Amino acid sequence: MPEKLKDLFFTDKFIMELGNATQDVYPDFDQTEFNHLIYGDDWESKELKQKMRHTTHSLATALPQDYPAAMKILTRVAPNFEGFDAMVFPDYVECYGLDDWDISLPALALFTKYSSSEFAIRPFLAKDPGKGMGYMNKWAKNENHHVRRLASEGCRPRLPWAMALSGFRKDPKPILPILEALKDDPSEYVRKSVANNLNDISKDHPELVLDICEQWYGSSKNTDWIVKRACRTLLKAGNKRALLLFGFGDPKHIAVMDLAFDRQTLNIGDDLRFTFEMRLETEKAHRIRLEYGVNFVKAKGKQSYKIFQIKEDSFEPGRHTISRKHSFKDRTTRKHYPGQHQISIIVNGVEKVAGNFELGP
Repeated sequence: MPEKLKDLFFTDKFIMELGNATQDVYPDFDQTEFNHLIYGDDWESKELKQKMRHTTHSLATALPQDYPAAMKILTRVAPNFEGFDAMVFPDYVECYGLDDWDISLPALALFTKYSSSEFAIRPFLAKDPGKGMGYMNKWAKNENHHVRRLASEGCRPRLPWAMALSGFRKDPKPILPILEALKDDPSEYVRKSVANNLNDISKDHPELVLDICEQWYGSSKNTDWIVKRACRTLLKAGNKRALLLFGFGDPKHIAVMDLAFDRQTLNIGDDLRFTFEMRLETEKAHRIRLEYGVNFVKAKGKQSYKIFQIKEDSFEPGRHTISRKHSFKDRTTRKHYPGQHQISIIVNGVEKVAGNFELGP
């Protein structure tokens, strides 16, 4: 069984190293008291973000109570760490620096080079969006790709596991100059964030995102890559304008038939194999986005529909036999429940055929 995330980070080794590094910079740091603070409050039962926040508060107790003095220490300690553990430094800023922008915002730009300040910047954006986005626009021009990425990632309207920015969900226009500045960034890390930001916006403002994508598409390989990722939710939803942007036209002359399962009854943990025939009743090849949807039974009998991609390709006229396998093993992101399920075959956003099967315990 894979280790839980909460056991991979903020380990005893990290806590010891954090204490040592802090004492090297600040000799008055009391490591014994720091360890007592860390482990004295039901440490092992805490989840990952709870451990991070508890470490932040423990540091705050052990460091000078004067925020500028504490930040002078932490900006010297932070370069010794990287990855998720190092997010304790921007978390410190989020917890204690909201009233001291002149110190906090440059610190977030520094700390993001070793971890990420994408969560910590959001309370600042919520408090004063105009002032916060002023910093973000400057960061979009920074020479460091981690800082440029923060400019995009930090203002995502629907950033997972992060504080909501309802104002940007309602009106994403302040975000657009940053995305425009980064649309051809040499770093894939940055471009991926731009694409994810646009994908977030598309869930509330699809036409706005499609306007942008139509302007960007064809400009360069970088912008084409961003546009395709940015449109993934729209493509899964069968948005005709998004489909046409990538050459996936009306599938009225494409038929799907003979959907068959290797068995009609299976159990949770099994794989289901299915085949079908697709027939192009056309005179020339067509670009096709081929997907299948699964109507899952959820807890208390509710249903949840999820779409999975099979392939995107150019298909010649005639018959094509397609085979696929779907796993019904439980995962951390999906738990299965017994009951009648359904698989449907989708061509260019249009459901063509569906079939039912029974999933047992």
